[in-house]
Amino acid sequence: MASRSLIEWTEATWNPVTGCTKISVGCKNCYAERMALRLKAMGQRNYVNGFRVTTHEDSLDLPLRWKSSQVVFVNSMGDLFHQNVSAPFIQKVFSVMNRAAWHRYQILTKRSGRLTQLAPELDWAENIWMGVTVESAENLYRIADLRRTKAKIKFLSLEPLLGPLPDLDLRGIDWVIVGGESGPGARPIQKEWVIEIRNQCLKSNVPFFFKQWGGTRKKKAGRMLEGRYWDEMPRVPENNIQS
Repeated sequence: MASRSLIEWTEATWNPVTGCTKISVGCKNCYAERMALRLKAMGQRNYVNGFRVTTHEDSLDLPLRWKSSQVVFVNSMGDLFHQNVSAPFIQKVFSVMNRAAWHRYQILTKRSGRLTQLAPELDWAENIWMGVTVESAENLYRIADLRRTKAKIKFLSLEPLLGPLPDLDLRGIDWVIVGGESGPGARPIQKEWVIEIRNQCLKSNVPFFFKQWGGTRKKKAGRMLEGRYWDEMPRVPENNIQS
């Protein structure tokens, strides 16, 4: 079975790479770093290095063993396009995603420059969704980098949203996720920022997913926006996924 996920917009996680280093303001309170250190303390084999970038050859074939179709978040505990992950290893990950084509894969990176550099060498099957994280206006350039790839589904994770994004260029974007930061030291999100992004998505006919308000009491804060849940997903023909 796949590693079931509590992340609202996916079903399972697959971590052939674990660990990362901070690259922008959104990394300050990284949940994956906290979790990795906790797993190291528990003696979990894949986290003996804590949050140092580590590749796991023995995890590469996991999706091939999962026979039922899953929506799989790739590297929830790291960044596939980190500079310490070799290009040949990234190509191996893409090879598995192409071979295990009955799943849908969701990849997120903050390292859009390296993504752009390596994208021409990668095999972008229709079941591979590529996204970039944009937590503030300082990171809007990542969207243009994403558009340069041949990914069939391109998406944005605006989480943790740390400021307004009034001028989103959603050309060629198939999905937008928004969420507030949660956990110790969580920085606040403003309702007007979320509504503004939601309205831009509605205007551009881009599916909008509101993940959470976040904060130190995430469950109590919930994830409703203006009286409803926003759980829209990219429009993908069913025949694009093999059973």
